[in-house]
Amino acid sequence: MSARSVGLPDRVPAAELPARVTIWEVGARDGLQNEKSVLPVDTKLEFLDRLADTGLSVLEATSFVSPRWVPQLADAEDLLAGLKRRDDVRYPVLVPNERGLDRALAAGVSDIAIFASATETFANKNLNRTLDEQFAMFEPVVTRALAEGLAVRGYVSMCFGDPWEGPVPAGQVVAVGKRLVDMGCFQLSLGDTIGVATTGQVQALIRGFGAAGISVDALAVHFHDTYGQALANTLAALRLGVTWVDSSAGGLGGCPYAESATGNLATEDLIWALDGLGVETNVDLDKLVATSAWLAGEMGRPSPSRVVRALTG
Repeated sequence: MSARSVGLPDRVPAAELPARVTIWEVGARDGLQNEKSVLPVDTKLEFLDRLADTGLSVLEATSFVSPRWVPQLADAEDLLAGLKRRDDVRYPVLVPNERGLDRALAAGVSDIAIFASATETFANKNLNRTLDEQFAMFEPVVTRALAEGLAVRGYVSMCFGDPWEGPVPAGQVVAVGKRLVDMGCFQLSLGDTIGVATTGQVQALIRGFGAAGISVDALAVHFHDTYGQALANTLAALRLGVTWVDSSAGGLGGCPYAESATGNLATEDLIWALDGLGVETNVDLDKLVATSAWLAGEMGRPSPSRVVRALTG
């Protein structure tokens, strides 16, 4: 596939939205971790380099989870050794435990993320811990990382619905998130892991964090598009002051421990919408569409992103 020149949608600014949004690009990690095929490390490195060329300033590069559990990211050390890091780009990595932190420190990373669950069942399936036990696992990771000068982000999964437990009470999510902030996480990424959230749920959860004393400046959102609601849910969050959004180039992604989780919000679809609303992202949509079209060719299948499909058809 080849991309034609995009141009921009007609801009009609919305006063209730932030002037600027920062995208936390997860394509190289969350986007690739659920693919059946394993891409060569050189292809991943080119993907990251192309993404950096688009103007994206945060590229989650890989994960130091056990290669036995996520073989698609077993090349984390090789990837980081070959990465052409840029001064204006952050390259965070996912770290599940102290062994993962050891590997991250040896690789010279400056940003890490930990991955907590808002529900008991998913904590057990994803981390082999109870809801409370997961914090005992994270605490030494965060403490050591902060002592080493690393920034630590906290993911909270299953924030809106869990395939085993059903709808998740907002208060339960807030309690988990607050413990991560108190531990030292500078930001929480609120994940709709199976893509069941609605805009009302999103706004209620963000307001719940505010009531618990956690500023909206410390929140990011991470939506999957199972029911086609990821973009609507993102805009609902932005209207309440959220300015950080996770998305995945080409709409890649899923969760290996939750079969109903489909792709992430596509970065191209997000940028098209934000451009039309007058919200700045500093991302070149032409270059990003071309990058996702190239990667789709490398993977041998069409891109899930509607914008990529529309502009490469």
